[in-house]
Formats: sequence, C-alpha cells, structure tokens
Amino acid sequence: MLGVAAASAAVVLSASTSALACTIQDFSAAASCDGDKGVITVKDVDATGVTATVTVYLENNGSDLRKVGEQPVKGSLTGTTVTFAEDWKPNAEYRIRVKAGNLVDEDISPNLTTPSKACKAEESPSPSPSPSESDASPSPSPSASPSTPQPSPTPGDSSTPPAPANNAPTPAVGDSHLAETGANSNTGLIAGIAAVLVVIGGGAIFFGIRRKGSSNR
Repeated sequence: MLGVAAASAAVVLSASTSALACTIQDFSAAASCDGDKGVITVKDVDATGVTATVTVYLENNGSDLRKVGEQPVKGSLTGTTVTFAEDWKPNAEYRIRVKAGNLVDEDISPNLTTPSKACKAEESPSPSPSPSESDASPSPSPSASPSTPQPSPTPGDSSTPPAPANNAPTPAVGDSHLAETGANSNTGLIAGIAAVLVVIGGGAIFFGIRRKGSSNR
C-alpha cells in the first residue's frame, strides 16, 4: 500500500512539474503606442520564474532586416512585461526570439504584425503658396494711342463734289486742246477777225498789183 501511494505521488509531482515548466506558450508580443511613440511589448507568464532572453528583429521578406533590441525577462504568475521602443510602421512584421535556458529556444509564432495605423500621423506636405494676383495676371501691354475719329458724314453731305452752278456743256473732244492751252469762249471771235483781216490784206495786195500793171501800160 505504501509503495503504491509513493508511486502515485511521484507521478502527480512529475505531471505538475511538467505543467509548470517554461514553454513558448508563456510568451506573447504586441505593438502599441506610448503617446505618439511606438513600442513593442513582450509578456512572460511563466509561473516558475525562469529567466529568459527576448530578442526582437524587424523582418523584410522573410529575413532579418535589423535587430531592434534584446532584454532579459523573468516570468511570474501574473505576467512580466518588457518594452522595446520602436518607431514601427503600419503593417510591419517583427520576429521575437525567446531563449530560456534549456527549456525554450524558439520564436513566438506567428510573427508580430503592427497595426495599420501609425502612432503619429504623417504630416501632409504644406501646399505651395499660390502666386499672387500680380504674378498670375499678365501685365497689360501699353495700348496704342487712339486714332482721331473721323467725323461721320451727315445725311446732306455727299462724297461726290457738287456740280458747277452754270450748265455749260462739256467741251467736245476737239476743243480739249484749246482748254489745255488757256483758250476761253472768245477764241472763236478772235479767229474770225483774223480771217477777215487776212482776206482784206489779200484783197489790198491784189488791187495794188493790178494798179501797178495799169500804170505801166
């Protein structure tokens, strides 16, 4: 009887010890904000109080991009938390490695993915100042001096010069030469008088010749 009881106690003690042993399930990670600063926290709820080392890596396409930091943590029944200051970007991925003696040496699975909203809102670029009106509007070119307006003709005016007061007939084509040389309306009278004088002179010469012939006889 005593042997059976001792064996049963050993089994129970072994089971309880295994149940209290540090495992990777005792560790969890989260990304949060401390004001406008990003932080990554790792919590250890190992009731046995085994000291573990936590290392955080920033991932990029399945490989370590850089090491964020490394800290020791000693778990407790209520949980112990270590904090890593990290200005994480939205939807970034981090790998958390835990090593606790010979009990744990593996990553927290799955990897930590940060929230889709950053702790500090990105400042939008300030709009470039719009050009002032003096820059935007082109300077007016100097206007040409206005020409003097011509008086509009009155209804009584006409562009055709008025006809002469007398109704003298237009000189014929033959008389155009006389008009060009300064002849006037008395030209015909003078020509007639000259013709008469020529006839009279010719007659006088004729009669003079006849008288001279009669005297010679």
